Amino acid sequence: MLPRIAIIGRPNVGKSTLFNRLAGRKLAIVDDTPGVTRDRKETEARLGGRNVLLLDTAGLEEAPPDTIAGRMRASSEIAARQADLVLFVIDARSGITPSDRAFAAWLRRQPAPVLLVANKTEGRGGGMAAYEAYELGLGDPVAISAEHGEGIADLHTTAAELLPEEEDEDARGRDNRPLRMAIVGRPNAGKSTLLNALLGEERMITGPEPGLTRDAVAVEWTDEHGRIRLVDTAGLRKKARIIENLEQMSVGSTIAALKEAEVAILVLDALLGLEEQDLRIARLAEREGRAVVIALNKWDAVEDRPATRRALDDVLTASLAQLKGVSVVPLSALTGKGVDRLMPVVRQTMERWNKRVPTGELNRWFEAAVAKHTPPLADGRRIKLRYATMPKARPPTIAIFGPRAEDLPEDYRRYLVNSFREAFDMPGVPIRLHGRGGKNPFAEE
Repeated sequence: MLPRIAIIGRPNVGKSTLFNRLAGRKLAIVDDTPGVTRDRKETEARLGGRNVLLLDTAGLEEAPPDTIAGRMRASSEIAARQADLVLFVIDARSGITPSDRAFAAWLRRQPAPVLLVANKTEGRGGGMAAYEAYELGLGDPVAISAEHGEGIADLHTTAAELLPEEEDEDARGRDNRPLRMAIVGRPNAGKSTLLNALLGEERMITGPEPGLTRDAVAVEWTDEHGRIRLVDTAGLRKKARIIENLEQMSVGSTIAALKEAEVAILVLDALLGLEEQDLRIARLAEREGRAVVIALNKWDAVEDRPATRRALDDVLTASLAQLKGVSVVPLSALTGKGVDRLMPVVRQTMERWNKRVPTGELNRWFEAAVAKHTPPLADGRRIKLRYATMPKARPPTIAIFGPRAEDLPEDYRRYLVNSFREAFDMPGVPIRLHGRGGKNPFAEE
């Protein structure tokens, strides 16, 4: 396992800015609004020449445990206990606060070493402001400006000295690429609760309040089949209701996570059914070429289950033809019932998404499909389809060659896609079909 470095501190001291700086790219949402980060966000990074796992955490606040702030603090405390090194960030410009003193006292009792980071020390007198941090009893502070990159080299060097000895990189199996998944859906559908259920721990902040998750948060774990990288995303609302700058950044983060994923788990509230916004999200995943699995959440609260499934299937058939046969897994993320059936379905869908059909087998299907239904005329002229290839998978992509193949009408394209899907058992994955005009390079002159 990579050494874990948790970035801890009060709200708005610059933890997410430092996280992005050390990661070398903008991964966490940064805004002047205190408390933007609510869940632990993690990424692999290089620190002092070492491969590490960076954790950005929610701001530490004194609050009752049943409040959002209280749940955020509990999540950050768990990250600190599990870390190999804690970066305790303070705002040198604001000076030491009573909260800083209280949390420093708590950190001194934790087993992991703590490196005190005095942020926002840019400009004249910034370094002098960091000396006040000595009173926290956490050793020499490292003065930095996460926003401007000042002092980051010193932070790299000092942090690397506090990390445990490096393991053999081959022993960590770093070539074992993880399966990349994204949990998407509307607010309050139960996405974060599902992630917690899959992990078997309270990794994400959950509650009845909609919109708790503001940023796309990646988590890695390993099951009996290999590594998995799962991203919990902010709920996607209708475009007309996205008005705040912070929410716009959350939506952008969700879409970016979807583009990087291989499989999208669309979480539906079974009590509400499949609504237009759910269809928009599913179509977005399809346009990005992602395999889709539907997690029908809150199934334990549904009274008439046969009627609910029939209604869902009817909407899917009528409105989501691009993902015909998409897998639906009824479950309850809150109780855990049915959650164990999700990952086998995800891996089965992933296999279809990865599937490549040999050229000979593909053309036997193609010849039979064209013989069964010949292409219609285009502008009064016949379209002659010669052969097909499959240039890529992920998603499955078919190239059809022949004179005027690029003029194939949409309904005939759909016929070929549905025929291909049925012939090679590929329900629920997007399929691309491209027409290529010109001569068959394998035909005799």
